[in-house]
Amino acid sequence: MRDTIFALSSGAPPCGVAIIRVSGPDAGTALEILTGSLPTPRRASLRQVRSPEAGWLDEALVLWLPGPNSATGEDCAEIHCHGGRAVIRAIEHALEAIPGLRRAAPGEFTRRAFSNGRIDLLQADALGDMLSAETELQRAVLASALGGGASTQVAGWREAILSASAAVEQELDFSDEDEEGVAPASAWRETVLEAVDEMRVWLATPSADRLRQGLRIVLAGPPNSGKSSLFNALLDEAAAIVSPIAGTTRDAIERPIAIDGVPFILVDTAGLRDEGAEEIEAIGIARAEAEVARADIVLWLGPEGEGPEHALEVASMKDLPEHAPKGAGAKNVSSETREGIAELMQAISTLGRDLLPQPGQVAISQRYREHLGDACEALDSAAQMDDLLLAGEGLRQARHDMDAMLGNVATEDMLDSLFGRFCIGK
Repeated sequence: MRDTIFALSSGAPPCGVAIIRVSGPDAGTALEILTGSLPTPRRASLRQVRSPEAGWLDEALVLWLPGPNSATGEDCAEIHCHGGRAVIRAIEHALEAIPGLRRAAPGEFTRRAFSNGRIDLLQADALGDMLSAETELQRAVLASALGGGASTQVAGWREAILSASAAVEQELDFSDEDEEGVAPASAWRETVLEAVDEMRVWLATPSADRLRQGLRIVLAGPPNSGKSSLFNALLDEAAAIVSPIAGTTRDAIERPIAIDGVPFILVDTAGLRDEGAEEIEAIGIARAEAEVARADIVLWLGPEGEGPEHALEVASMKDLPEHAPKGAGAKNVSSETREGIAELMQAISTLGRDLLPQPGQVAISQRYREHLGDACEALDSAAQMDDLLLAGEGLRQARHDMDAMLGNVATEDMLDSLFGRFCIGK
């Protein structure tokens, strides 16, 4: 029998109301010990919370949620108490004193929901991303996967593959006989190719990893081209040191920023030059070049046309008499007066939205993309096979990839990695 776990599942105290969750076989017993009796299932009840050792602890709303129809699939209880640190600590100590109860590990409630079939791996992964979502775009894109839309589609593909596998087995069984009523050889192939087309739509959608981590915007150009000043202006804070001395920025500096709901990582880099750099600055230049290579968007503040391909041309210092504006399509800005900054940020937002999945699209992480890509390739190959034994093996491989996406064949190491990034209480 599993341990019964408990944890604070609401925000950090002090707060108006704190929610302490309990899940496991002794959840009901714990609620009876602290409140006297079990309330009507799924109805909030106002109770006095008492500890056998410390006496009265608080007046709280409590919920009794018997399994399997609960968030974790187990018996669950919730105590909605006052959010002071002392109150929370007292109730947690009272729970810890009950035999069979222990504090939950990070992500353990969600892991139990997965183990008990309340959610699958795709939903669990989307929940983890939703917990760290900071922009409306992240929330809107993740909503489909968290609501089960992605899981339903993957389960549908799995069923189609199972049907195709059965049809292949039928063809093999009756290949030497002239039986009426046997499905045409092309029927399962058409079904498989339809699934391949649908999978390719998912694979063409930008990865959820970009959505979760934010697109990398790298400011690049020669020394004293205004990169650090623009970096500070975009952040609206003094995050980078600004100086007329060439080589002031020695290392890449990065900060998260959301522009019109699009998540970015803004990166300031050392000035790029071929000669005159001493040893430490040269290391910074090498790191700047590496950042440019991995950037999603480059803001080029150097001579027009000399930046990386597809870089957004930016001319800073528009407020200075020696300012040399760039041509059509470029953004001419002043970090000092903020002239042109709003237009630049709008351009960055537009570029970013084109590189990220949109609400209504299904975005999956690289781990699932690999399984989906392998399945797509196996199915496409199976549909072209004349040898039914080889076709059947391709279908089996694709079905295994669908099972991996849903978590039917997940390894403990992978589950530890996934649920380990959840907070305690979730």
